[in-house]
Amino acid sequence: MRYYIDLQLFPCIDFFKILKREINMQINIYERFRKMSFHNRYVVAGANGIVNLTIPIRGGREQKRLITDVEIDDTSDWQKKHWRTLVSGYAKAPFFDYYSEEIKALIFNEEKSLANFNIFILEKLLNWLNINIVNYNSSSEQAFSREFHNTLLPRNFQNNDLDWKPKYAQVFEDRIGFQPNLSVIDLLFNVGPASSGLLISGRV
Repeated sequence: MRYYIDLQLFPCIDFFKILKREINMQINIYERFRKMSFHNRYVVAGANGIVNLTIPIRGGREQKRLITDVEIDDTSDWQKKHWRTLVSGYAKAPFFDYYSEEIKALIFNEEKSLANFNIFILEKLLNWLNINIVNYNSSSEQAFSREFHNTLLPRNFQNNDLDWKPKYAQVFEDRIGFQPNLSVIDLLFNVGPASSGLLISGRV
């Protein structure tokens, strides 16, 4: 059985736990853009709680185009906002200096296609996490199990927070408590190269 999962921006940790586990997984790049999804959004931790970071898109979030046809709106300084938020939240994290310049370059790359922007980021993250084989569907007509489709959304990504694994030290844990299943950026900045092994110990 082949499975597919959404193409996401700086995906949450459960996304990569699934990729570690499922050998027949494909990334779905031929679906329609959905508002309130992780297509153009990711979540990180700040001093006062969870922070949602969103990339603006041309035509607004109500459009129904394929994600491959959606373009990033660069009329605002969203990259600077995202980067300032990451610096504020993670400058004191143990592995911030280890990853910061490359993550900054990912955010400030000049790709205008949202799908290509996400793929560019995903490929770098897969390399850091030692996930070697990930495929993208080649058309919208391929047959897949929908088991993981719409599984991870901003409204439900922390639903299993009580027994979520892996637990690890976070920068603001003493102030806001442990925050499960944030963007994998949180795991990388806090855990570093050991992140790949922790993905195996966690489960969805």
